[in-house]
Amino acid sequence: MKRLIILTGIAAGAALPAHAQRVQVTPYVEASQVVAADLNGGDVLTYSTLGAGIDASVQSRRVEVQVSYRYEHRFDYQNKLNNDHTHSGLATVKATVAPGLTLEAGGIATRTRSDIRGNVQNSQVGNFSNSAQVFSGYVGPSLATHLGPMFVNGAYRFGYTKVEAPGQTGVAPGQPRLDYYDDSKVHVATASVGVKSGTVLPVGITASGSYTREDAGQLDQRFEGKWGRGDVVLPVLRGLALAGGIGYEQIKITQRDALLNGAGQPVVDRNGRFQTDPNSPRRIAYDLDGVFWDAGVIWKPSRRTFLEARVGRRYGSMSYTGSLSYQAGPGSGIQVGVYDTVQTFGQQLNGQLSTLPTALASTTDPFGNQFSGCIYGTTGAAAGGCMNGVFASAATSAYRARGVTAVAVAGRGGTRFGIGGGWARRDFIAPSNGTAFTTNGTSDTSIYAQAFASTDVGANGSLQGSILGSYYNSDLPGNDGIYGWGANAAYTHRFGRLGATLSGGVFGFERDGDSSASAQALLGLRYGF
Repeated sequence: MKRLIILTGIAAGAALPAHAQRVQVTPYVEASQVVAADLNGGDVLTYSTLGAGIDASVQSRRVEVQVSYRYEHRFDYQNKLNNDHTHSGLATVKATVAPGLTLEAGGIATRTRSDIRGNVQNSQVGNFSNSAQVFSGYVGPSLATHLGPMFVNGAYRFGYTKVEAPGQTGVAPGQPRLDYYDDSKVHVATASVGVKSGTVLPVGITASGSYTREDAGQLDQRFEGKWGRGDVVLPVLRGLALAGGIGYEQIKITQRDALLNGAGQPVVDRNGRFQTDPNSPRRIAYDLDGVFWDAGVIWKPSRRTFLEARVGRRYGSMSYTGSLSYQAGPGSGIQVGVYDTVQTFGQQLNGQLSTLPTALASTTDPFGNQFSGCIYGTTGAAAGGCMNGVFASAATSAYRARGVTAVAVAGRGGTRFGIGGGWARRDFIAPSNGTAFTTNGTSDTSIYAQAFASTDVGANGSLQGSILGSYYNSDLPGNDGIYGWGANAAYTHRFGRLGATLSGGVFGFERDGDSSASAQALLGLRYGF
């Protein structure tokens, strides 16, 4: 496949300078034939697809960009397809506009589960259920500079998230109906100032603050949070320091009631979303006002290793947070995060997008799972991250999110490996005095793991495969706990600008009294310009 590659230097014929620019742009069109067979004795579904997309990257001293986007339209024959088109893509942008001032942006288009109790659809082939198209993006500047011995940091981010209405979810009839997520706009501003240890004082001191405002489309939901804190870092040994902080925060979450019909059931619009009662007072879902604290250790024995672990009290109970990063080599590394925060689906998705690296491993995943799970980086210094906990379901209520996520990557030559997994728990926050079923006080749990490998086969071929597994559980009525699993492999051969891919996979889910499994195959041709 042909790619447009531009190397820009100071003068033609000179050695490549440090500020050279590398640009790769690959627009393409593709056509595929797909077969999906229900292994539980169901039908065999056959259809064709036409798609178009672009893979692009820019790497220079001032600009880092990576974009991968694909649109697919599906053409059925005899059996009607529930979804006739999909969008799939991820973009990350980081540009230095002035010394210390950068502009960052990112976006994602993929699919999310709709109801935590519903079916698990690990593949985007065939008539998938409990799945909705999601779009999310963010943009904003960040500043990192110094005033004498003090460092000064600041950032602002605007984010937008939109989720389309799902079809069938697989939840048994008669269970409480959950609302469908619509959209949200979120503003986040942060600032910090301080001095490092050994510059002015033996200890490092930092003062920081943050403000968050989100307005969601469903039931006129509003989230407003602000906090300020002070931190002290005390070095005790080479590469080891004790850290502690104390702060004060306010969080208030409100929304209105759903409009009810004469039978006391929520009135829904043509997309199945609850309609807002215009006469409802603004109900308080969460109103926090108080002091929080944490303490722990920071360990940095080398430039390649960093560990921070803290324990404290926040949101009315004990809180545990931390992070670990280890760069084993230029293309190999590990990244682990432990988090505890009060937020929403839109905030969490935007926040995780902003932490993804700008150099991402591209995969040939014809079944469409590339951006809904673990996303792998190409350098050991930025291993990537997992989106599984966010996409467990597009919940409309706010929640306290706690969990652990880990990613490891390794690469050498034309061979790359990646593994990721984690645990996530959401404790939901909603008004308890409304006029419809409330998720307040309920919780759900997600456990997930997946692995990916790819290698070059000769000069023009590549082979890749992946496996994944997940478990979702909730104390919502109608939940039995559900396991999801899948595996696929694909071989791609390039004939100049034309590439051919042959892929096969098996996917399914299981829960008490219900199971599903399907075998899927795809033959596709891609032409790159």
